[in-house]
Amino acid sequence: MAESLSPSCTPLKHAYDACFNAWFEGYLEPVVASAPALRERRAREKADEYEARCGALWKNYRECVQKAVAEKGLSSMLEQARKDKPLVEPSYPDSEKKD
Repeated sequence: MAESLSPSCTPLKHAYDACFNAWFEGYLEPVVASAPALRERRAREKADEYEARCGALWKNYRECVQKAVAEKGLSSMLEQARKDKPLVEPSYPDSEKKD
């Protein structure tokens, strides 16, 4: 596994990565194998499972990285990058439009 931005965040990163990878392995098959009518419900169930299993780990890791970004003086550069290239919603083919 890769190291984090700050060495103090690396143990949190490894714990989160392990949790996410274990959860994701169990996400794909049940959701993808579901009948289209059940897919949304199964995806919601798996999202709830993620939050219960990995949500706190993600929150702790994210807070650590945000602190490291600030300590390294990268906040203004990150904010400028967000202004220059904002994230946009993905586009979907008409058959997959999200409501």
